[in-house]
Amino acid sequence: MSRMRGRLVVLQVLVVSLMTLLAVRLWQVQVVRGPEYVAAATETRTRDVVVPAVRGQILDSAGRPLVRNRTTLVVSVDRTRLNRMAGNGRAVLDRLAAVLGHRPAELRERIRACGPGVPRPCWPGSPYQPIPIDDDVTTREALQILERQEEFPGVTAEVQAVREYPGNSAGAQALGYLQPITQDELEKRDGLRAAFSGVDLVGRDGLESVYDVPLRGTPGMRRVQVDRLGKVIGVERHVPPVPGDTLITSIDAKVQAAAEKALAEAMKSAPKADGAAAVVLDARTSRVIALASAPTYDPAVWTGGISEAQYQRLLSGKSGKPLVSRAIKGEFAPGSTFKVSSVAAMLRDGYPLHGRYSCPGSFMVGDRPFNNFRGIGLGTLTLHTALVKSCDTIFYRAAYEQWLRDGGLHPKGRTKEPMAAMARAFGFGRPTGVDLPGESPGRIPDRAWKKQLWSVTKDGNCRRAKTGYPEVARSDPGRAAFLKRLAYENCLEGYQWRPGDAANFSIGQGDVLVTPLQLAAAYAALVSDGKLRSPRLGWALVRPDGTKVKEIEVPVVGRLPLSAEERAYIKGALSEVASDGTAAGAFSGFPMDEVKVGGKTGTAEVYGKADTSWFASFAPTDKPRFVIVAMVSQGGMGGQTAAPAVRKIYEAIYGFTPDGKRTTPILPGGRPAAEPPVIERDGTVAR
Repeated sequence: MSRMRGRLVVLQVLVVSLMTLLAVRLWQVQVVRGPEYVAAATETRTRDVVVPAVRGQILDSAGRPLVRNRTTLVVSVDRTRLNRMAGNGRAVLDRLAAVLGHRPAELRERIRACGPGVPRPCWPGSPYQPIPIDDDVTTREALQILERQEEFPGVTAEVQAVREYPGNSAGAQALGYLQPITQDELEKRDGLRAAFSGVDLVGRDGLESVYDVPLRGTPGMRRVQVDRLGKVIGVERHVPPVPGDTLITSIDAKVQAAAEKALAEAMKSAPKADGAAAVVLDARTSRVIALASAPTYDPAVWTGGISEAQYQRLLSGKSGKPLVSRAIKGEFAPGSTFKVSSVAAMLRDGYPLHGRYSCPGSFMVGDRPFNNFRGIGLGTLTLHTALVKSCDTIFYRAAYEQWLRDGGLHPKGRTKEPMAAMARAFGFGRPTGVDLPGESPGRIPDRAWKKQLWSVTKDGNCRRAKTGYPEVARSDPGRAAFLKRLAYENCLEGYQWRPGDAANFSIGQGDVLVTPLQLAAAYAALVSDGKLRSPRLGWALVRPDGTKVKEIEVPVVGRLPLSAEERAYIKGALSEVASDGTAAGAFSGFPMDEVKVGGKTGTAEVYGKADTSWFASFAPTDKPRFVIVAMVSQGGMGGQTAAPAVRKIYEAIYGFTPDGKRTTPILPGGRPAAEPPVIERDGTVAR
């Protein structure tokens, strides 16, 4: 009995000790560390959700949308969370695929990280960013996901804005596209992490890239209460996002469409054509009214993820590399359109403006004859007629004479190189500075460039001078022998600026390269006030309520070293090219009495390919309002392919038909917009 009583005492002591320990622990939890646990409990019940801002629209000069937003239900997956689950969330993806009607393997492809050897579709963005896997789900599909969150952890379905392109492929390269931001960009770009919502996209090309920050806006924040399954049960605090600004451009959607159509028809008319570009500028301001490149593509291909086949097509040479804008990135020999620079160089070098010059069928440059077009001599001409009829030998002679005055093959002291200097004054050989990324500089070769090229290529040329070109010889022994002889000459004397180099330069051939936009900017300066401007597509940034943020100015970057009389003389000569010169055939029947068009054709030879076709123009000739340049790679003669394309753009602008009759002009009064449209508070456009 005493033993039993002893055990009960021990048990009672044990129970009292446990109760005391429990009481002390409860006191510690509720009193001493109570606030700490309350905060922890609150934290586990709330989530901060960054709310992306609606990206601003891109409008044309009349307020028509070039890029706009449409709202849609988007399903996204948190890959980081899936990777913490058994089987990397394979079961969740399988259930999700069944709801959305996709193959599970397709969803797994969409969320894998892009990298070397990983074909698209894949995810190029940050690994911590929700990955959109379907941007066009139905309300029923979204509800199945939201109402069964326990089956779809890490999966969200939200209404988001996605980009829409009313003009389809029109101006695709100029508008650009959006892609997810990468982790590397988040780490390197100052301020981007703070302004990034986690589901935002960033501009990768075109206007979307240049004006990315104002277009993107500022994200908001929503603090929500969630249950243990992660389902939202309430909202504690909401800071709304600030929508992005609207970008108003100087592009006119109707002129852009006309330019795209004209290029497509020009390429069809030239069997070997493999690319084309057209630029339409406001002659007085150098604002861009249209910027077209062919072949083109529909930028909607980027929305929702691009497949490997689609991506490779955009980069493929076989499809013409439609992702590349030939208007600003394509570099081509300009042919005779370049003669305006050569005439200007002659004038600055002392050749008389009103002098008379011999135009023989051939001219000896050193020990080699350089022929006029088809070897036809045109007698004695003024510089005016030399431009209208496009005489080559006058320019060969001037270039050769200047080359000799500079010291020929062995110059002593500083050389003048008048034609290269004037070309740079016209803006050639450097980017125009247009508000688009990736612009090419073109190339203006001179003596210094030739030496630099030789230093880089000497070893290769010397090696080829010994080994020859056996891979070419198997199919073309004659060409292989020529290439071996050329390699030998370049090995020994490739640093020399030869007389042939100077002669070819004078007519826009040889190593001279320009972009269509460079040529348009140069012509705009020539036929307006002599000021060289950096073209702009962006015109104004406006808040969604219509408040103007700023107007985007067109900077003056230079001035042509020509007097008003000299510019008027050259302009007068160009004014006769479409009526009495090399473009007369292309403009036959055009109502010149109503709108007179001036310009210059160009036919540039390219080794192993068909000629590059050019026409650089302006209208009306008395008071130019437009400068239009068209280029067709492998298009043949300028008067046969490029000039007809330019005519079609003018017909659309002024409302002419091919037979000279009237139709509805796309620009009433034949004038570009003088100021950006006014956006009302409700988003409508007022003029």
